[in-house]
Amino acid sequence: MKVVRMNHLKSNSGGKTAAFFDIQTDDGIIIKGFRIVNGSNGLFISAPDEKGKDGKYYETVTLPKEMKNDLEKLALEEYNKTKG
Repeated sequence: MKVVRMNHLKSNSGGKTAAFFDIQTDDGIIIKGFRIVNGSNGLFISAPDEKGKDGKYYETVTLPKEMKNDLEKLALEEYNKTKG
């Protein structure tokens, strides 16, 4: 798995989203729309989601916990490396 795009957002944009990124699996599948979010306990990743008819947001990609932890480490390393 690797990060194929990292799009940093300006810190004065007012939201908690710090960046958007896409990943490519080892099988070549690209999943777009992951986010790096600046939360109260620091940066974390958020999977792509969409708003349901009830107004709540639901993740459209669900990863096993171990895979999500590995992806978070990989994405945050790439984020810090490309932060500029």
